[in-house]
Formats: sequence, structure tokens, C-alpha cells
Amino acid sequence: MKLYTIGFTKKSAEKFFGLLREAGVTALADVRLNNVSQLSGFAKRDDLRYFLGEICGAQYAHRTELAPTKEMLDAYKKRDVGWAVYEEQFLELMKTRRIEDAIRRESLDNAVLLCSEDNARHCHRRLVAEYLAQQWDDVTIEHLA
Repeated sequence: MKLYTIGFTKKSAEKFFGLLREAGVTALADVRLNNVSQLSGFAKRDDLRYFLGEICGAQYAHRTELAPTKEMLDAYKKRDVGWAVYEEQFLELMKTRRIEDAIRRESLDNAVLLCSEDNARHCHRRLVAEYLAQQWDDVTIEHLA
């Protein structure tokens, strides 16, 4: 099973959709809590759904069960907690939600996890991908940049 991740920040629409098309993704799982922010540009929910279908022939799904809670995200963004604490809290949330059972594996095969961060290193999409790779057999992760 191949699982990709991507962030839209610091990417033009051309670069973003080019990476998705080149990878051959068939679905995008939007793991953002807020997918209609004005800061999202071409990655706002309705525009993204349209562009994915037209440019990449891919399906769109908003997967809030793979997103942090508002409180968790706010604490990290306001620097009340550092990355290590946020990571620990987020992974515990994924365990509590039992995402490995809540999500059909087939729905993420050849799919890309989307968030805003340009780099996966400090983004929860990487944590989701790595968590699922530990729970499911034979998962390969590629971060598109």
C-alpha cells in the first residue's frame, strides 16, 4: 500500500497538482480541521474537490477524525506546548479514536494526506501516516515536496 502526504503552503497550484498527478494519487484525504480558511487559496474544500477531479482524476474526502482537536491545535499554534508535547497528545488521540479500525485501509491506498504545512516533519499528517504504517502491514509512505 502506498500512502502519500503533501502540504499546500509555499506551493503554486501548478506545483501542487503537478506533484499529485506525477505520483498518480487516486484520492486525497484532507486532514485539516478547517478546510475553508481564506488562507487556503486553491486548497479550499470546494475548489480543491473540483481541481482534483479535473486535473488529477482523484476523489476528495474531508477526514476530521485524522485532525487534531481545536484545543490541541490552538495550544500548539500559540506556543503553549512544543512539538514533542503536541506529537505525544496527537498520537494518543489517534489511539483513542482507533483510526486504524475507523478508516477503511482501501480508502487510503494510493491516497495523499493533505495539510497546510509545507514540510511534513512538524505536521500531524506525517504522524497519521506513520501511525497507520505501524498498525497496518506493508505501508510505504512518501512525502511529496
